[in-house]
Amino acid sequence: MTEKSEYTGDYPDKTLYLPGPTEVREDVIEAMCEPMFGHRMDRMTDLYTTIVEDTKEFLDTQHDVIILTASGTEFWEATTLNLVEDDMLVPTSGAFSERQANVAERLGKDVDRIEYEWGEAVKPDDIREALEESDEGYDAVGVVMNETSTGVRNPIEEIGDLLGDYPDTFFIVDAISCLGGDFIDIEGHNIDAIFTSTQKAFAMPPGLAVCAVSDAAYDREVEKDSASWYGGFQRCLDYYDRKGQTHSTPAIPLMLAYRKQMKHMLDETHEARDERHQEMAEYTREWAREHFGLFPEEGYESQTVTCVENTRGIDVAETVEQVSGEYDMVFSSGYGDIGEESFRIGHMGEHDLESIKALTDAIEDVADL
Repeated sequence: MTEKSEYTGDYPDKTLYLPGPTEVREDVIEAMCEPMFGHRMDRMTDLYTTIVEDTKEFLDTQHDVIILTASGTEFWEATTLNLVEDDMLVPTSGAFSERQANVAERLGKDVDRIEYEWGEAVKPDDIREALEESDEGYDAVGVVMNETSTGVRNPIEEIGDLLGDYPDTFFIVDAISCLGGDFIDIEGHNIDAIFTSTQKAFAMPPGLAVCAVSDAAYDREVEKDSASWYGGFQRCLDYYDRKGQTHSTPAIPLMLAYRKQMKHMLDETHEARDERHQEMAEYTREWAREHFGLFPEEGYESQTVTCVENTRGIDVAETVEQVSGEYDMVFSSGYGDIGEESFRIGHMGEHDLESIKALTDAIEDVADL
């Protein structure tokens, strides 16, 4: 049994280069310290309508936006319950895409996988082949845009384009570790539901999940006999239309932080934010190629998380620990079975090229590169 280890708050500050959570601006943290107010007051309507409409503006989408007190995992469940009656196609190429398939199976859906080796990217032609060969067809295709465990960025745009030929199949995109740091034209690529968590590239505190929902996805749920209660599109969006609020009590302090950070994101613009993340990603990849190798398939590298292949055979866990102890910087070991074969650098949110260079300098020093 786990024993109590009491939180004291007496810990050194660490700069986070994780695949999430990431660094949060000081004024965003301070925004959570306003006096409490009721979630049915006019003040809540002002707050929630602001963050919803600002998010739509930032993402440049006409899709409806839902912001719930939850982790992004909530929308794995909700999108499956809301859009899948029986059959779902999920290409798996890492830990999180496999988990998306597992969630759907636990919810009683029939899931067909297209299985790839870790580090490989999903191929649109394989999805088209699966769709063409299916006798019954699929209610939805679920794809992880940014496979956090391997640093692979899947070709969501191409997959969405081909799904335009299958109007009865909904396109569900898990963009948890990249939305806000990797531009995607949501309507332009036939995405019906795309979701994220705030602690990743949005650079906000953990605890809120965001989902953009097409009109067709909303209508599909309305037609179904059953759907998610907490994350139901109809329940969330109808309440927003009537009241401008959430149907259940939200984490108000987190939404105050969201409002502050989204204003920063709008000031920067989605395009400029995308360019900054591209710059960080390109530098980190170049550094990785010089000193180690890259784990993801060439041409499919993530824009927010670089998975470095440990070609030198360094002690990854020890290196992570030393960098944390000596430099107060925290990056991540590889995920699961590739824990010592790789390590991961999160370059997302409010990081810039100089802060990423500070981390790679620290790794070079500790690992004696």
